[in-house]
Amino acid sequence: MTTNHNNDDIALGTPYDVRRPVPGDVPAIYGLVSACDAEVLGHPDMTEADVADWLAEPGFDLTRDGWLVYARPGDAGDEAADGGDGGGNAGPVGWGLAQRHGTSDNVDVDVYARDAAVSAWLWDTVLRRARELATEAGHPHARADITIYRQDDAKRALAEEHGFKAATGFHRLRADHAGVDPGSLPGVEVRQAAGSEELTRAAHRIHQVGFAEHFGFVPKEYDQWREDFESASTHDWSQLLLAEVDGRPAAMLLGSDMFADDENCGYVRILSVLPEYRGRGLGRLLLRHAFAADERRGRAGTYLHVDTNNTSPALDLYLSVGMRPVLAMDVWRRTV
Repeated sequence: MTTNHNNDDIALGTPYDVRRPVPGDVPAIYGLVSACDAEVLGHPDMTEADVADWLAEPGFDLTRDGWLVYARPGDAGDEAADGGDGGGNAGPVGWGLAQRHGTSDNVDVDVYARDAAVSAWLWDTVLRRARELATEAGHPHARADITIYRQDDAKRALAEEHGFKAATGFHRLRADHAGVDPGSLPGVEVRQAAGSEELTRAAHRIHQVGFAEHFGFVPKEYDQWREDFESASTHDWSQLLLAEVDGRPAAMLLGSDMFADDENCGYVRILSVLPEYRGRGLGRLLLRHAFAADERRGRAGTYLHVDTNNTSPALDLYLSVGMRPVLAMDVWRRTV
């Protein structure tokens, strides 16, 4: 095995080379991930732009938090995925990562592998890095999370084998658009927050308060909150909506273009309502405004993800505005 300034003390074995990712590896990583997803779903579930955003996320250190594994040409086990390096070399047979949320003890991990030996090495490696990331932030342990499609029996078995347990489930929902009426509520004004520092800060506060009890939520100061969103190529502040009740900021919605290129759909990234304003129809109103805006943009529909164990009855809200589940996934968690 050869490595690229990673100082790993875990040896994978001689048929493989391991190195750190660089931005130019986006097509290769996409080739592997999309092939693995297609085996489970029948189609890829991300774009190359999504992978590029993955590598560019604030806090993700390319020199410490990711691993690309290649089978050496001509060696046994050289079963590369699509997505070579453009120079005639086969694509990677393994990709793993570990990323901490801010300075918390919560670390997202993931492993994609075309070979059992590579898979085992990457699982051990990302969990070791999760421990390191938690220690670096002053925590005695890490809460390592991995998101797995519900129909991916093989990956679920691997997670269980490595000590993970299912912690919560998420549904991806979709609404299709045909003449959406945004509607209105007495005493409620829906405003576009783009360009207004005051309204954007109000949206930040609503998000932080409204999501405080949600699974995996990590609070962020305003500047970090903005930076994290702006690091994504699909981010669009013009899709930030604020609902005011009698002049008081009460709810917010932030959309993005995450599903625009591959499915011509909008995406609700965040919908948050302050606890004291829940039950008044504000979430439903903001959703209808977002759907109408997506329809004006020529989008065929709008997606969002919902935690099915949410402390608020969010799933019922989304179903009530005509959304339907199209994909289920679970977050598996292990304390490391």
